[in-house]
Amino acid sequence: MKTERLYAITVYLLNHGKTSASKLASHFEVSLRTIQRDVDSLCLAGIPVISTSRATGGYEIAEQYRLNQGFVSADDYSNIRTALQGLVSATGSSQAKQTLEKIVHASNPNDTGVILHFSVLQEGGQNTLQLLQSAIKEKRTVKFTYTNNNCETRTHNVEPVAVIYRWYAWYLLAYSKVKSDYRTYKLMRMSDLQLTDIPFTKEHDSTDKIFEMIDETDSRQYTEILLKCKASAKSRVMEYLKGTVTEELSGKDTLIKATVVENEHFWLGTLLSLGSNVEVISPEKIRRQLLTAAEEIVALYGET
Repeated sequence: MKTERLYAITVYLLNHGKTSASKLASHFEVSLRTIQRDVDSLCLAGIPVISTSRATGGYEIAEQYRLNQGFVSADDYSNIRTALQGLVSATGSSQAKQTLEKIVHASNPNDTGVILHFSVLQEGGQNTLQLLQSAIKEKRTVKFTYTNNNCETRTHNVEPVAVIYRWYAWYLLAYSKVKSDYRTYKLMRMSDLQLTDIPFTKEHDSTDKIFEMIDETDSRQYTEILLKCKASAKSRVMEYLKGTVTEELSGKDTLIKATVVENEHFWLGTLLSLGSNVEVISPEKIRRQLLTAAEEIVALYGET
């Protein structure tokens, strides 16, 4: 167990750079004293861990140090193979297929007991994902027409940084030269996508740093809703809205809390589809929003 943790600490420091002892202790779920002993063991094993005690101090590994490829085990290769198979099924990337071919000989099939099959995630088609990947690799601007949450349609010219699957959809993380800022664009709302010959205007930070910044400045409006669900709707609310049961009521009804994004409409459609099996208890503005939507539907079909 200790040997595995020592290796994991080494890999973590190589990937994340200088890290405080408290953060390492939290990440590996051990005490500060255990981390200090582990670092001493790594130093004795010849791994150059540098310790600094200033305000910004912590542990880091000397920049010139590299792990021997022999540290990668057959289990590691199996995990890599599983992840690559998922990537290929989602994007159809020829480069990912070539990488998978190189990994296959080093691992046994289904060693992980997990299969990642993401062909259902091919929103916009594989051509869209592949075009964006090419633009990112070649550092070329893309142009597309985009319709936002407010049904406003505009043409955008952006510098693509990464394609992300999140919130049940594919998004493009890109730098907007007009806004001088990083934005996300939902692929399903994009049309007339074109790869231009215009190069990037700047060198962008790593995708992880940019994505972390986007998360910190998330401007979406979140609202917590309280739902009273009949037994027939409980499982669907739990599945589609990621709800949490707060109370089991008499008569098999259940109170469930869920958090929704106000400008997104997936949750609204889900609640409407459940009809009288779900009642929004609070907040009042969501109750009114559902009532208005239901009245418009009744008016539409009542005219025929």
